[in-house]
Amino acid sequence: MKMIGASIGSCVHNVGLLNFLNLAKQNGYETLYLGSAIPVEKLVEEIEKHQPDVVAMSYRLGAEALRNLLETLEDSLKVRGLLDKTYIFGGTVETAEVARKFSFIKKAFDGSEELDEIVMFLRGEARKLQKQEVFPQRLGERIKFKSPFPLIRHHIGLQTLEGTIEEIKKMAESQLLDVISIAPDQNCQQFFFEPEKMDPKQDGAGGAPIRTREDFVRLYEASRRGNYPLVRCYAGTTHMVEFSKLLKETINNSWAAIPIMWYSDLDRRSNRPLLEAIKENMEAIRWNAENDVPVEVTDSHQWALRLAHDAVEVATAYLATFVAKRLGVREYVQQFMLETPSGISPRADLAKMIAKRELVESLADDNFKVYRMIRTGLMSMPADHNAAMGQIGISMFYGMALEPHIVHVVAYCESTKRATAKEIIESARIARRAINVALRGCVDPLADPWVRGEKERIEEEALQIIEAIKSLGNGEDEDLLRPEILFEAVRTGILDAPALKGFSVAKGGVKTALIDGQCRCVDEKGNLVSERDRLKKLLEEVCEDESGCRL
Repeated sequence: MKMIGASIGSCVHNVGLLNFLNLAKQNGYETLYLGSAIPVEKLVEEIEKHQPDVVAMSYRLGAEALRNLLETLEDSLKVRGLLDKTYIFGGTVETAEVARKFSFIKKAFDGSEELDEIVMFLRGEARKLQKQEVFPQRLGERIKFKSPFPLIRHHIGLQTLEGTIEEIKKMAESQLLDVISIAPDQNCQQFFFEPEKMDPKQDGAGGAPIRTREDFVRLYEASRRGNYPLVRCYAGTTHMVEFSKLLKETINNSWAAIPIMWYSDLDRRSNRPLLEAIKENMEAIRWNAENDVPVEVTDSHQWALRLAHDAVEVATAYLATFVAKRLGVREYVQQFMLETPSGISPRADLAKMIAKRELVESLADDNFKVYRMIRTGLMSMPADHNAAMGQIGISMFYGMALEPHIVHVVAYCESTKRATAKEIIESARIARRAINVALRGCVDPLADPWVRGEKERIEEEALQIIEAIKSLGNGEDEDLLRPEILFEAVRTGILDAPALKGFSVAKGGVKTALIDGQCRCVDEKGNLVSERDRLKKLLEEVCEDESGCRL
């Protein structure tokens, strides 16, 4: 792939063009810089001589003068049969606006673009020239295509199906989103396969009222434009295998997000008893693995959202990853929900998340790939939209220390209303700026002794929880795959959270508090309780009943 570049007419400004040519070279193009203030006639001669695939032009001096230059250039190119090349323009907002009016110019940059937008254009053009699919439609391939920039994801689910379809079209056409997550309403998630149980008064509650297979097809077709984003959907809360099959067949589900323990009487998002839900959820994870669908197991941040202390959050991340791997998953998505619970400090957040990353990725190998996904925590988003915009930038910037493959953007309006394409696109731009700045280089969090020390403590405590769970069985790794053991881990309080008290099958006996920016386990007086002491007390209570020692 050959590219030539020149500042045309009497324009001597060349720094932007030289930077563009350098980016092109880094992305596989053979480049040739012709110079500044190149007359149109000279440019045409050089195009004819070198026969490039792409011609990059720059001009910054004024709109009317550029219009005259481009009219002359277009006529000359037409006469010499050179309009089959890809022509790119770079300049100011004023001159780029003029360039966009000429049909032979494929793309005009005006200086407002982020680095990743320029790189993605270059890579897309390169794939076209090589007659490849421009935008890969598998998760791993799409991540590789965009690296080192992470994929940007957002969800959409408005009150009506038609409204959701129209907003998906706008999101795809913006080319800012690499992944669109469809959010169905609760009626759909719980009763899609039992429509007679739906409450019509709850239509549209929490998402789009999707009612038929064709509805999913229409949503997917709406995304087939712009940068052809990957599409995925929130999992159902019942009929897990059937829902997984439906999503693969209708929207080419880019990855499935399925819990091990949730969507049960643990959180009451379905009426399934916990033990039954664990078994069914595991079958859904296995089905997706067998059908080559990447999987995210969502337990970890679900516990965090119920105010579980840091060690429980990290332990359940390891547990979920272990189960997914043993069930045959080969591509695994680990979500890092930042700033959860609300009030956690950035350094404490990073200590916890790095502990989570290290334990999860200790299970990675040639047959088990882990993709990291960060997101702004819902609990941290203020209702004031300006403050929420700031929150997006802050969390995405420091979250980049985790080197994510995917960034799940949360729109700035989420605390007050559902996001439309307008707010989603604006929020994606905020996140993208933070990402691009962070990629220039940030301080290593582990260089901070406090962060490193707390990371190690959390890892140790999380592994103590894992060992406590195994002690309910035979003390072996395989116990982590036994639904009965996992059920007992919740019933006995080994896995526990304050917000579950009196609400579900969980014990709800643990108390937590924010101490030094961390979510820690405390006693009735607010004093710290070590994880070793908490677990020792619980297991002593379990073993008072002989049936509780081994299952």
